[in-house]
Amino acid sequence: MSQEAGPPAPELRVALFTGNYNYIKDGVALTLNRLVAFLEAREIPVLVFAPVAEKPAFQSVGELVPVPSMAIPTRPEYRVALGLSKEARERLEAFRPTLLHIAVPDIAAYKALKLAERWKVPVVASYHTRYDTYLRFYGLGLFEKLGQRYMRHFYSRVRRVYPPSESMAEILRREGDPSKVEIWARGVDSALFSPEKRDMAWRRQMGIADDEVAISFAGRLVKEKNTAIFMRVLNTLTGRGLRVKPLVIGDGPEMASLRAGLKHGVFAGFLHGEDLARAYASSDIFFFPSESETFGNVTLEAMASGLPAVNAIASGSNSLVEEGITGHLVSARDEALLADRLAALAGDPALRKRMGEAARARALAFSWDKILSGLLDSYRAVLREAEAGQHGR
Repeated sequence: MSQEAGPPAPELRVALFTGNYNYIKDGVALTLNRLVAFLEAREIPVLVFAPVAEKPAFQSVGELVPVPSMAIPTRPEYRVALGLSKEARERLEAFRPTLLHIAVPDIAAYKALKLAERWKVPVVASYHTRYDTYLRFYGLGLFEKLGQRYMRHFYSRVRRVYPPSESMAEILRREGDPSKVEIWARGVDSALFSPEKRDMAWRRQMGIADDEVAISFAGRLVKEKNTAIFMRVLNTLTGRGLRVKPLVIGDGPEMASLRAGLKHGVFAGFLHGEDLARAYASSDIFFFPSESETFGNVTLEAMASGLPAVNAIASGSNSLVEEGITGHLVSARDEALLADRLAALAGDPALRKRMGEAARARALAFSWDKILSGLLDSYRAVLREAEAGQHGR
């Protein structure tokens, strides 16, 4: 995103709509909290609208206005917004936003989009997740095409769509107006996530021998992350007699299945901050077979920690992992090749070192300050365009 020349933009007041801001500590929630903190540090008013739970998972940034919601039947830990209450709508109107940013195209966001169109307030949307692809993991694959049509319709009505990677941007350009698509990448704290956090004592405490190669997975343990593929491929490797140790960093509904089926698995649970950084750096290879990522924050954190990454070919991973340089990209359906790539890395310390150093170097290019400043430039360009359009009528 490059800053566009022109007259000063109108005052920026951002209303942010999302499906999860603080009740689950996932990548989307953490990214949006970082965005709000960035904007507030620059004295830009922000108001967040999202579902809430009785007990938040962490202390969120800024003012959060709850919207009506219900637990998703197949995924009760997540909630879906059901619209805008009278109180939420009145708070939005009193806030007088000059820009709406929609992070999840749910019912509340659709209602907000219609209000913004009526009020002539410009709307932008970030594209965090391939929600349409989730349906196939829960026996609802028949509705995937319908979900795709809805998402195309929704994003056609906003002024900008912000995918996090070039590969995801290419998909959106093919499906809609290419001029609307601008990349809003993700950053990484390269001081926190660093090879220097490697801790052999921690490995031993977790039951990982010094001569074992720790192959880690990080993220929420849910079907759409292809946790079953991780389990099968790692079982293949241990079945070959390789000195590898599966390291699972995270928690979620698939934990019981992994504990029951993953041979010789080590389960670190949900970690954050220094504990998470230590777990990454104490691994030797990162393996992430998810195909639903539009970016892959965990992959970038692992790369910053100096790990070669073996990932499924996916819209997010394709823009992070450089085949044969920082790791490997393989079809998630080719479990034999995934196992072969991991086995080759496990058996070659020099190759792991070379790819890990290249991964770290690539991750250093993803600076949060630069990335968020680019998004702010885009916000202001959208305001100028909207004002010019209104004056032109």
